[in-house]
Amino acid sequence: MYKHKGKLARHLALLPFLSLTALSGISAAHAADAFDPESNTMTGDWGGLRTELLEKGYDIKLEYVGEGATNIRGGYDKDHTARWSSQYMFGLAVDMNKTLGWENSVFKVAITSRDGRNLTNDNIGDPRSGTYSSVQEVWGRGQTWRLTQLWLSKGFFDGRLDIKAGRFGEGEDFNSFDCDFQNLAFCGSQVGNWVGDQWYNWPVSQWAMRVKYNLTPELFAQIGAYEQNPSLLETGNGFKLNTHGSQGAILPVELVWLPTFNSLPGEYRFGYYYSTADADDVNGEDSHSSKHGYWIVAKQQLTTRNGDASRGLSVFANFTLHDKDTNKVDNYIQAGVVYKGPFDARPKDDIGFGVARIHTNEDARDAQRAANEASGATDYDDPAYVPLQYSEYDAELYYGVHVTNWLTVRPNIQYMRHPGGVKEVDNAIVGGLKVQAVF
Repeated sequence: MYKHKGKLARHLALLPFLSLTALSGISAAHAADAFDPESNTMTGDWGGLRTELLEKGYDIKLEYVGEGATNIRGGYDKDHTARWSSQYMFGLAVDMNKTLGWENSVFKVAITSRDGRNLTNDNIGDPRSGTYSSVQEVWGRGQTWRLTQLWLSKGFFDGRLDIKAGRFGEGEDFNSFDCDFQNLAFCGSQVGNWVGDQWYNWPVSQWAMRVKYNLTPELFAQIGAYEQNPSLLETGNGFKLNTHGSQGAILPVELVWLPTFNSLPGEYRFGYYYSTADADDVNGEDSHSSKHGYWIVAKQQLTTRNGDASRGLSVFANFTLHDKDTNKVDNYIQAGVVYKGPFDARPKDDIGFGVARIHTNEDARDAQRAANEASGATDYDDPAYVPLQYSEYDAELYYGVHVTNWLTVRPNIQYMRHPGGVKEVDNAIVGGLKVQAVF
């Protein structure tokens, strides 16, 4: 039996309730605009108000992501159950040229709320070691409210130079990647997933600045500086604006190439990060004054379908390399394919498949062996035993159903081999469901 089936159903039932809540301020005369499948938002145009605000420079955003998962087979705890995690995002984007006459300027603010539970932590991973990836990427960084964006960007020299400052995370601009998959190993900035003690992905924000310069129409370089402050991860500090607790800064640099081959778009990112904050050695005894790493991101569309460039096959790959002295994961590699518009009857649906390997630093594993020798724990079933971690392998296959322009549902199947890199944990098969809605 699924212990949390009722809870899962209650979360799904919230969707129509939230829809009605959002519609409560709209008159009945304009109700026909709501739920229009061709509209980009579920609540429609608010009787023309939304378009009027957009023309004046104000773009109001309300988005929802919900992810359900159930362990079909394997994992540390084989008791079948289900978990649901969700995120609400309330945002405003302002075209400062329309509002104040500032050319090439944008202001953004976003507040997020996360709640729910994560199947990976509860059932799949050995609690003594945990896992690396997550079958519900939207879970994490505290189930709480956060100020996720508060920034202003300004372009100079006809937009060739762009400066962005305020509160935001590294993955918003550096090592960026799409998030259509549900497994964390295929979603968002991968550096933040494996260097999470210093690089903070969405929804965490910190004081930051990013400077971008367009070298050519297809090539730009950028550099950033981000506050490194562990206290920002604490529940209750989602709206903290002071810098108390700061330990240094993360300094990423990146070169981004946006070529077209046979009129098909590509995106290639080459980057490096350096942290000025102190970092513990993986042996748990020494300390270092810095931390660093590299990344490569590649995406390329290869085909079209019936001459439609919005449909066709694309490939992607990610690679990260990290400081072996200070990082438990020393490298990560991932690759996959996405096909948009696979069927003429469903031109906006998409299919995605990806595989990933997360590699444990051998020095970290040596430290785990040393801990077991010190405690005298030699058997995996001993509660005092520290599991030895090797590589975790993840795979996901999803089908994205474009229900309307404002609602996409992606059922998926995931496979985790050696969850957390622990060979004693049975390989897991997980059924998932990702819901993305724009109100």
